[in-house]
Amino acid sequence: MRNRVVMAPLTRGRAGAKRVPNELMVEYYTQRASAGLIISEATTISEQGRGWVDSPGIYNDDQQNGWSMITNSLHEYDTPIFLQLWHCGRASHSSFHGGKPAVSASAVKINGDTIHTPNGKEPYETPRSLETAEVASVVEDYRHAAERARDAGFDGVEIHAANGYLIDQFLQSKTNQRTDLYGGSVENRFRFLREIVEAILNIWPSARVGVRLSPNGNFNDMGSPDFRETFLHAASELSYYRLAYLHVVDGLAFGFHELGEPMTLSEFRAEFAGPLIGNCGYTQESAEAAIETGLAELIAFGRPFLSNPDLVERFTNGWELNPPADTKVWSAPTEVGYTDFPFHPQP
Repeated sequence: MRNRVVMAPLTRGRAGAKRVPNELMVEYYTQRASAGLIISEATTISEQGRGWVDSPGIYNDDQQNGWSMITNSLHEYDTPIFLQLWHCGRASHSSFHGGKPAVSASAVKINGDTIHTPNGKEPYETPRSLETAEVASVVEDYRHAAERARDAGFDGVEIHAANGYLIDQFLQSKTNQRTDLYGGSVENRFRFLREIVEAILNIWPSARVGVRLSPNGNFNDMGSPDFRETFLHAASELSYYRLAYLHVVDGLAFGFHELGEPMTLSEFRAEFAGPLIGNCGYTQESAEAAIETGLAELIAFGRPFLSNPDLVERFTNGWELNPPADTKVWSAPTEVGYTDFPFHPQP
């Protein structure tokens, strides 16, 4: 890696109804090729995993070929990119699934107003609990998606176990009310993630696999009273696999559940022996401090990369950042607010 700046996964909704990466997405990622590592936007592993309008997938040939255009372009700049593997779970809606309910660890509805669907804003629905016998097929979907990521030219994969999506729904006691071998104790709630990691390690070496966790977040109505026990157990267990990294959303800029003192990188450092990536709300100064003090090896930046394709150069040269991107264009369907942010004039 040429630097310790990671481009965080950013869901942008530019892949169209067929969820196939396109030339506009090639331009967007290539503009940001100076990052030390790019983690792709969340990418659905299957039709069942869908839950965001026009987000990309990695479950058919056209999607795989579309991603190949992006990896090929970035590799011309020697920029590594990991694909983030995603299943939305209950953070979805029946309109994404032909009228069938979304699935989750348990039939626990998101406490929220509305979700963006192909039909516009609609109320959240109660998901269907996955049957015990179904879980293995979802694990296989992760394995197959990881295989397609390898064939599309990615340098590795990140397992999205954060932000209230399916794996997080299994990890957390708030959303996991199961009584089978995937529910109850922290060990059982971790089992789903363990099986996914082990399945993917049949495709990728451990040094090309990362995991993302969000211990402090309340996004998608998350937050469990036993969050500290849950996530320290997960970190300790994941350390055994000698993964590329553990990506921890430790910052509070995207919401905090306020169920105790927020978890810090130092707590994860004590449990996870490999590299750590910190994320959420970091500035250049706080990022450099985290690296200099040994709390993290890398820092991922999300929103600053939206409006600053040359973020690394701006950090390096002390150049002013562009104004933040308007939230209205974060997931808009055009190049506006996507590829039209200016690079800093070269001296």
